[in-house]
Amino acid sequence: MKKYFVIFVALAAFFLSSANVSAQRYAFVDMEYIMSNVPAYEAAQEQLNQMSEQWEQEIQSVYAEVEKRYKNYQKESVFLSGEMKTQRENEIIELENNAKQLQRQYFGPEGELMKRQEALLKPIQEKVNEAIRSIADRDNLDAVFDMAGNMGVVYVKPRQNISDEILKELGFGN
Repeated sequence: MKKYFVIFVALAAFFLSSANVSAQRYAFVDMEYIMSNVPAYEAAQEQLNQMSEQWEQEIQSVYAEVEKRYKNYQKESVFLSGEMKTQRENEIIELENNAKQLQRQYFGPEGELMKRQEALLKPIQEKVNEAIRSIADRDNLDAVFDMAGNMGVVYVKPRQNISDEILKELGFGN
């Protein structure tokens, strides 16, 4: 009987101590909301959009030239010698490859857009992350979750959302 009592006391102590350990503090932020209220982020996004549109127009003009040359080739092909046909086909293929190369140069994984995006947005994101860490340390929070991500957060008490405090810490608060 003593043996069972000792096991019961040990288990009770374990469950009580683990209940205290699991009392962690969490907070939630909405990164989309925060970023949309940081003027530098909005300006950087606008700058990126303008560059993207400009590059897209440049690429579209090259593709339009490809299409124009191809249509001309189709019309004139009956009058061209075999050698001339091959030459025109190669010119069209080369021009199309140039358009694809431009597309990769601007919009590829290592492209200009990605480089500019990192250069413009990374400092802002680092500043926001530092504000989050500062508030988390100040308020002794164990974790801060992003509600804007696909975390599956359905309900959060408004007092747990520290997004406005982040903006205030950054100097953009109301």
